[in-house]
Amino acid sequence: MRVNRAWLGLVVLVLPTFLVALDMTALLLALPQLSADLGATNVQQLWISDSYGFMVAGLVITMGTLGDRIGRRRLLMIGAAAFAVLSVVAAFSVNPLMLIVARALLGVAGATLTPSTLALITNMFHDERQRGQAIAIWATSQFAGGALGPVLAGFLLQHFWWGSVFLVAVPAMTLLLIAGPILLPEFRSDQAGRLDPASVGLSLVAVLSMVYGVKQLTVESAPVVPAVALIVGAAIGFLFVRRQLRLETPLLDLRLLRNRPFTAVLIGLVFAGIAMAGTGLLVTQYLQSVLGFSPVVSAMLFAPMGLGVAVGTMAAPALARRMKQTTAIAGGLVGSALGSLLLVGVDGAGALPLVMIGITVLALGTGPLFALGTGLIVGSVPPERAGSAAAMSETGNYFGGSLGFALLGVVAGVVYRSRMGGTSDSLADAVAAGRRLPAAQGAELLRTAREAFTASLHVTGVVATVIFAGLAVLILTMRPATRTAPARLPDYEATRS
Repeated sequence: MRVNRAWLGLVVLVLPTFLVALDMTALLLALPQLSADLGATNVQQLWISDSYGFMVAGLVITMGTLGDRIGRRRLLMIGAAAFAVLSVVAAFSVNPLMLIVARALLGVAGATLTPSTLALITNMFHDERQRGQAIAIWATSQFAGGALGPVLAGFLLQHFWWGSVFLVAVPAMTLLLIAGPILLPEFRSDQAGRLDPASVGLSLVAVLSMVYGVKQLTVESAPVVPAVALIVGAAIGFLFVRRQLRLETPLLDLRLLRNRPFTAVLIGLVFAGIAMAGTGLLVTQYLQSVLGFSPVVSAMLFAPMGLGVAVGTMAAPALARRMKQTTAIAGGLVGSALGSLLLVGVDGAGALPLVMIGITVLALGTGPLFALGTGLIVGSVPPERAGSAAAMSETGNYFGGSLGFALLGVVAGVVYRSRMGGTSDSLADAVAAGRRLPAAQGAELLRTAREAFTASLHVTGVVATVIFAGLAVLILTMRPATRTAPARLPDYEATRS
């Protein structure tokens, strides 16, 4: 009975995890339609798209630790209720400002969900093997949500108005609010202290400044503003670190980084996020601008990347039963390196099959890192610190993704411009310029631009290969995770009320 209730509880936890990831990507296809309906400017479109992710990234540290202190289930219920209400507000927004504010507040609510769900898994599954399976399912739901977001949005936009993209969350959050108090245990740390407002403010400003800076590097023609944001974020982050090391009950326990396996996996999550986000950025543009597929078709062709990670995470526990966890993670990363290397050969008539195979193999290989690595992180700390550890894991993922878009986007841009001799800044510019030229000249410009972009994809594949291979070496050299002697967990049956 205990096991059945735990697995039913996991189903409830999967819903918010899936929806937070889905909400990150579903808006990409809906953005043109809602922008036209609401009359959003280019700057407003940027904030509609990014405000959600900014707030999730900026507050996940605070929310992960807050859940440890006030109760993980309580925080999850508060976040789910807010998410449902704000989804309705976003769906029926009447102007861009209303939607931007709603999206930002959705990010605040979303920041409560992911660390709470992951931390609760450590309370619900005491058996190491079952916990590993549960975390694999949790990670699968996260990546499946990200992969299916554009596909679901495309379907909804064909049959309904753009607000339907937001309303999808309402029935799922309602189910969580009904079933959560019945199926989920409550847990709070007996060592919880008062929440430090200064630490909350420092962490929020530091993360938002850094994420904003790396994101703007890819869209600003002059790097001054992004550079200032990065410097400010780094300086405030330094002050945040100093404060955490001095506090008796810090917002984020940075002493966890003394655990070598914990730190190695955290580094792995960040750099794998860099490689995947950068590769994804180039591949989606390649599908649309070089191979000529529509956004909807490109989203469907790109879905195997997210679904590949989902399959890899589901297979990870089975691999861990046959070999050491570090071996499974490193072996998967070697596979990801080989998948990235396939992108170096993309060209000509056989480009599409090679792209599909490359991104699928790359994604499959990262599955053990995200499933087993996340398990190693939360398993390397006592239960009362699980929320803080989960927050660090999720922050690493967000930073990795943001850095991937910025850094590999910049590298690809440099390669493209050098191949074009400085005559074009981007493939989109070349396409627009080609339409204004005579047919023959326009066709030649477009051919040259597509070749230059393909070369940038090749370089991105090489960079991703090096990153994944380096991570495999790092994981193999780390010591096996030894779980800190845990505090006695409260009985699941006794804590569910």
